[in-house]
Amino acid sequence: MATDRPRYTVSVDNELFQQIEDFRFEHRYQTRSEATVELIRLGLEQLKKEEALSKGSAPPKE
Repeated sequence: MATDRPRYTVSVDNELFQQIEDFRFEHRYQTRSEATVELIRLGLEQLKKEEALSKGSAPPKE
């Protein structure tokens, strides 16, 4: 499948790889890429919430 989306490769250790695979199967993502993108999105959202809390403001509404 061709895509115009940017691509890059990430190397992980066996433990992290297994955690990603577990997340993928538990949440029924068809591909490892879909699961990885969701994990990155969730992590970035959490960072924004934590930054907002540390600055003393309310977290952004979703």
